[in-house]
Amino acid sequence: MNDIRRTILWVIFGFSMVLLWDQWQVHNGHKATFFPKVETQAKAAAAPAASAAAAPAGPSAVPSASVTPAAPGQVPVSASTTPAAARERVDVATDVLKLSFDTEGGSLVHSEFTRHADMADAKKPFVLFDESRDRVYVAQTGLIGGNFPSHKAAMHVSGDRALKDGQNTLTVRFESDAINGVKLVKTYTLQRGSYAVGVKHEVVNTSAAAVSPQLYMQLVRDGNKPAGESSFYSTFTGPAVYTEAKKYNKVEFSDIEKNKAEIDKTSTSGYVAMVQHYFASAWLLGDGIARENFVRKVDNNLYAVGMITPMGEVAPGQSTAIENKLFVGPQEEKMLEALAPGLDLLKDYGWLAMLAKPLFWLLDKLFGFIQNWGWSIMALVLLLKIAFYWLNAKAYSSMAKMKAINPKIMEMRERLKADPQKMQQEMMKIYRDEKVNPMGGCFPIMIQIPVFIALYWVLLSTVEMRNAPWTAWIHDLSAPDPYFILPLVMTLTTLLQTALNPAPPDPMQAKMMWIMPLMFSVMFFFFPSGLVLYWITNNVLSIAQQWIINTRMGVPPQFNLPKFK
Repeated sequence: MNDIRRTILWVIFGFSMVLLWDQWQVHNGHKATFFPKVETQAKAAAAPAASAAAAPAGPSAVPSASVTPAAPGQVPVSASTTPAAARERVDVATDVLKLSFDTEGGSLVHSEFTRHADMADAKKPFVLFDESRDRVYVAQTGLIGGNFPSHKAAMHVSGDRALKDGQNTLTVRFESDAINGVKLVKTYTLQRGSYAVGVKHEVVNTSAAAVSPQLYMQLVRDGNKPAGESSFYSTFTGPAVYTEAKKYNKVEFSDIEKNKAEIDKTSTSGYVAMVQHYFASAWLLGDGIARENFVRKVDNNLYAVGMITPMGEVAPGQSTAIENKLFVGPQEEKMLEALAPGLDLLKDYGWLAMLAKPLFWLLDKLFGFIQNWGWSIMALVLLLKIAFYWLNAKAYSSMAKMKAINPKIMEMRERLKADPQKMQQEMMKIYRDEKVNPMGGCFPIMIQIPVFIALYWVLLSTVEMRNAPWTAWIHDLSAPDPYFILPLVMTLTTLLQTALNPAPPDPMQAKMMWIMPLMFSVMFFFFPSGLVLYWITNNVLSIAQQWIINTRMGVPPQFNLPKFK
């Protein structure tokens, strides 16, 4: 029974944090949590394909050699009627955003966040949208249902280019020429301090006949992982669709390629989004407006997620408009909650969201008092240790009892090693006489495992920790320790905690008790500093509690050093 208890205990502490997360990710169609495959970067072919668009399930795309009318429910991929030299980049800036629009279609093709630095170079702002040789990530809109202006149409721009002092709103207007008697006017409205851009699409019918266009809004990006992503843990990158019926649904790029993407294709609520670690973009359309949601692969490693909504019949000489929002920004939970129902799910906590959200709430409250994310993490772990004090006390008391009778067990095993059956009977008798439950230290720890897994995802997902300093040499809690000091301390505390536990009688398990913590600790050399700091704090508090309980029970703490002979 002692062997069984030891096996279960180390499986919980070791493999449950490695294999469980890893297999859970794979089971849900995600990439492996640890050591995911590195995707090949699409280079030269990406930029020319950036102007392409995806179509929902239905008719095939219009051939790129023409600009013939698109059938209903079909997003065009026609070639531009505007010479390349006529295209212009329009740069617009607020206090938090720097955006670049293309006069071809009025598409958003570049975005920078002035309050979030690039991971590789802290002097540069973080770039999300981009249309370059190495990256493609753009937001496009246009009309279908006829030969109407699409995201390939030439547009004329007017409006301010920068938010001035004392000004809270900035408006940029793109207007197309009439195509088949139909004009499309896009008006982008940016607010001070906001990552949500208001977008008004107005259709003006200058023809002599009524038209019934449909508006499409889509996000197009390449299928590569964002630059700087860790190879030792995996976060989701790809499209997501939210509706009231099916809630939040992530879609892997591989599922789109295999036509296995399962989304709610029609709805009257929700949003479509592109998600990556810490940041996201999303098209938000008001509730009650019918729309068709789609995901699609585009040529050259490009993928699209979007929605199509009818604009109704527009009589000659009349106009109609639809207003929506384009979110381009960091996954700040409180901000996302305020923008739209379900938008906070872009910050993905996985299946433990019910535990993770309260933990983040508490962490955020602690930060409000302490004003330092590193100290807030340590304070949160302390509060969790207090909350689980009696469970931990029960586990450590059971370990102390096991440690007290361990010499008797070792003597008995040596004496009866030639008779395994009698050895097992004698061991059960010792447990019964000493009133020791060999599983007593296991179950209290099992109860706490979901909480600490949820806290792992909180620390891994919180964008506020990007470039957030703790103290001394730790200038970014979302990045690995540059000098590996925290991982080394974490390894030492893990080994110290192992040494305080009673040594298993079985020599093989005794070796595993030391090998597994060392293997587990190696990964923490590449984990964010905030995660390592959390684990160190948990280890130190666990050691202190175990030391106190052992002393109170008359079992002097002693270090059981490994024997690898």
